[in-house]
Amino acid sequence: MKQVLAIRHVAFEDLGTFEPAFIEAGYAIEYIDAPTADLQTIDVDAPDVVVILGGPIGAYEDDKYPFLRHEVALIEQRLMAGRALLGICLGAQLIARASGARVYPGERKEIEWGGVSLTEAGKQSMLAPLSAGLPVLHWHGDTFDLPPGAELLASTVSYANQAFSVGPQVLGLQFHIETCARTLERWLVGHAVELAHAGIDIQSLRKDASDPSAASSVVLRGWLNLIELST
Repeated sequence: MKQVLAIRHVAFEDLGTFEPAFIEAGYAIEYIDAPTADLQTIDVDAPDVVVILGGPIGAYEDDKYPFLRHEVALIEQRLMAGRALLGICLGAQLIARASGARVYPGERKEIEWGGVSLTEAGKQSMLAPLSAGLPVLHWHGDTFDLPPGAELLASTVSYANQAFSVGPQVLGLQFHIETCARTLERWLVGHAVELAHAGIDIQSLRKDASDPSAASSVVLRGWLNLIELST
């Protein structure tokens, strides 16, 4: 059976709606928790797909979170092997960093439900289901420069680099298409301090919640098809 390794930073930021889509596509899923796992012992080349999930820390905060150095080394190794790699939010930022791009604080936190604007490349990509303005969850305060050789797929007004691909094998998503209204409550509790500090109205965030699960399944399947065609 095909294997997915999902590298997680906090328990509630998991594969979400991507999980049943992976299972339906014939993948077995293994999670490891980056802050506590011995990352130096992981064979990152073995899984068919590696997913780097989100989290509430900066991709550049090695001084506070030393495990990030080992995680970046794993991502560098995966990139060098040319194997399938998906990054979501912090995961996309870590892929950018491992590729030599700069990751840094944005001008404001973007915590809201909203659409993304697809580039011409994005409209022809697996992200095409988002072209109608489907609301997805934005939850980030950092941004990044595009990695060398990357193609920009999506933007928002506040954050120009919302999604990128590097060939068929690497996909980075700054936004959370894997999160839906059903799982949002875990985020509201887990990120309560951040929400209060940012002055976010929890009731409005809850009221605006969407269910992009159907689109997320199509997006993931489209990417997996690209991977399979390229191998």
